[in-house]
Amino acid sequence: MTQTNDAFDDIFADDEEQMDIPEDAKALPWKVLIVDDEEDVHTVTKMALKGFKFEGRPLEFYSAFTGYEARKLLLNHDDAAIVLLDVVMEDDHAGLDTVKFIREDIRNTNIRIVLRTGQPGQAPETEVITAYDINDYKEKTELTKRKLFTLIYSLLRSYRDIMVIEKNKKGLEQIISATADVFQLQSMRKFATGVLQQMLNLLHASDAALLRKSGGFAAMHKEGDLVVLAGVGDYVAEGDVERKLTKEDGITAHIKLALDLKNNIYLDNEVFCYFQTNSGQEHVFYMHGKHNLTELDKSLLEIFTKNVAIAFQNVELHAEIEETQREIVYILGEAVETRSKETGNHVKRVAEISKIIALEWGMNAEEAEILCLASPLHDLGKIGIPDAILNKPARLDDAEMTVMRSHAELGQHMLEKSQRRILQAGAVIAGEHHERWDGNGYPNGKAGEDIHIYGRITAVADVYDALGSERCYKKAWPQDKVIEYFQNERGRQFDPTLVDILLETMPQIADIQNRYRDV
Repeated sequence: MTQTNDAFDDIFADDEEQMDIPEDAKALPWKVLIVDDEEDVHTVTKMALKGFKFEGRPLEFYSAFTGYEARKLLLNHDDAAIVLLDVVMEDDHAGLDTVKFIREDIRNTNIRIVLRTGQPGQAPETEVITAYDINDYKEKTELTKRKLFTLIYSLLRSYRDIMVIEKNKKGLEQIISATADVFQLQSMRKFATGVLQQMLNLLHASDAALLRKSGGFAAMHKEGDLVVLAGVGDYVAEGDVERKLTKEDGITAHIKLALDLKNNIYLDNEVFCYFQTNSGQEHVFYMHGKHNLTELDKSLLEIFTKNVAIAFQNVELHAEIEETQREIVYILGEAVETRSKETGNHVKRVAEISKIIALEWGMNAEEAEILCLASPLHDLGKIGIPDAILNKPARLDDAEMTVMRSHAELGQHMLEKSQRRILQAGAVIAGEHHERWDGNGYPNGKAGEDIHIYGRITAVADVYDALGSERCYKKAWPQDKVIEYFQNERGRQFDPTLVDILLETMPQIADIQNRYRDV
């Protein structure tokens, strides 16, 4: 049994007695197509099979009197189980041509085909069975009510088994595809959202209407609480922020039961999928909507959740590695700032400001994150600058300025040897964040779009934050003076488009500066 604290038990106490048992959904009929040019054959067949049921499901008949009508019927009812097909209708081969249409043109291999003929000499049984993919051949005179009943029962049993195999095959294909898709999602929240969507797709693969009416969320059992990681459908959270699940959500009793039993719970319109990672972290995925789950559906969900548990472990590991990389980059950046007697929060502000500008510029989220992680390394080369120059409280002379400017190339050379994507981006930023849009920057005098976008964005973020911060050689500039400086340097020192973005995103940037204040 899962150990929970008192607060956790209290959440579930009020609604634990409200669980109910699902009712079976109303059975859909088996579709039977009658194709014959004699109207009496249609009437007699329907009368003979009146009241027939197989596995509690009745028959539903559809009639066609020619091969042409049969083809239209088959296109509109590709889920038909049986076709009782006359050989001779508008011509001697109308029935056999219809068989070829079913098996070769529309490639329907599931429907069971019975050829019925009143003129066996025109289509000999041996030749037809050998040459055509049919399931039975009957003369109309031999199909008594009892024999017709037996025939239909046998055909439906065969069709049912074929459809189970087909659904199993499609379900396994979906699991393989879904698992491949979610394994590519490295963010925990994105991963959880992807898993939920794929689970709903598995349950409603052939019913888009039910899929639109479904929803759910992923919850993690964490320190006695249930934390909602992500949601789909009507459970999409505003701002996509983690929240704790409470008894007001009305479903906590079933979630607690899934945690206690360490198993899935299936109700009429709700599914609670439980799994645990190797690290012991417990998760419950909740989905609502009309599911009508079969045993096969449940088996597919069991297989999928086992794969997901492995994937979750990988995502947790990836998140840990990514966070470790982030901390190392910040430590390196802060080490440089500390040596130059500046606060380490400058590199955090530059990182977050760079990300905002990058996203507004049109950079995709993944690349913007790389820029965010790499930008704290922009001044890494200052490690090689002597303290006397780095911390001089007065203006540098020409010789000292030359030494100071060498930090750009020094930082680039330190980082460019790495094959890691973040450090490669850091090398570009270190080497180009002092280039100017007008070509008068250093170290290589690049101009305009010849300067990498990483360098252009970091230059804006770095200078903006530096001007508004106190340094050993200057006081912090007031905000209006900083804005005036950027307006004057638009198209000179800085990419004009990026300056416009900076000025348009001032509220977001102010929030970052408040979060990472110098202390």
